[in-house]
Amino acid sequence: MYRVVVVEDETIVRQGIIRDTDWGSVECMVVGEAGNGQEGLEVIRRLRPDLVITDIRMPKLSGLEMAEILDKEKIMPVMIFLTAYGDFAYAQQAIKVGARDYVLKPFKDNVLEESIKKTLSRYLKKAGFEDKVQNEELSLKKGDKSKYLTAALAYIDENYSDPDLSAAKVAQAIGVSTGHLSHLFRRESSFTMSNYVLDCRMRAAKKLLQDYSHKVYEVAEAVGYRDITYFSVSFKKYVGVTPSEYQDRFRE
Repeated sequence: MYRVVVVEDETIVRQGIIRDTDWGSVECMVVGEAGNGQEGLEVIRRLRPDLVITDIRMPKLSGLEMAEILDKEKIMPVMIFLTAYGDFAYAQQAIKVGARDYVLKPFKDNVLEESIKKTLSRYLKKAGFEDKVQNEELSLKKGDKSKYLTAALAYIDENYSDPDLSAAKVAQAIGVSTGHLSHLFRRESSFTMSNYVLDCRMRAAKKLLQDYSHKVYEVAEAVGYRDITYFSVSFKKYVGVTPSEYQDRFRE
């Protein structure tokens, strides 16, 4: 499941994208949002999403400026830019700063989903691999997430590297019982908390392994595993190859 941040200064448009897009059909889930480029930069730095959907013209920091800063910091999520018809020149500039695609506003039903599907497919092909995920598909059910599920996902996003992360610890952090936390995941998503923790850890591990200067045991520790063997088994089950085999694909 690909993790998405939506950056759009028009609240109605942003909420409409989050609410109306069929994220499950494109194997994505929204983990964060922002109302301008500066906020977007902070959210992206914190959550490290796989995909960013962003408007080009925004207050405080434009989508283009945000992308340029992320590129300099070597934080490079797949990016899709939203632009008005009259701003085609901006869209061309967006391609130069790393946009994988752009969508003209206002867009019709399914246009954004098609862009996401096409863009992620190209990205995976360029990277030279596809995940072999054995877990159930991670998707949020239709409708708005409760504030507690949102808080739980955010807490996991920030603390997946904690080897002692547990349902009890997450529940305590957001102020609910462990039983209620499990009920939230069952009611509002298609995945369990443990599936989501695994997904966060494996995606973080993949990004770290793309830098072959990182040792496998260092990556294991960085994403919350004390036992390198258990990490390697989990990684192979999730991706389809061992951490070392995966890392070899990125050696020059």
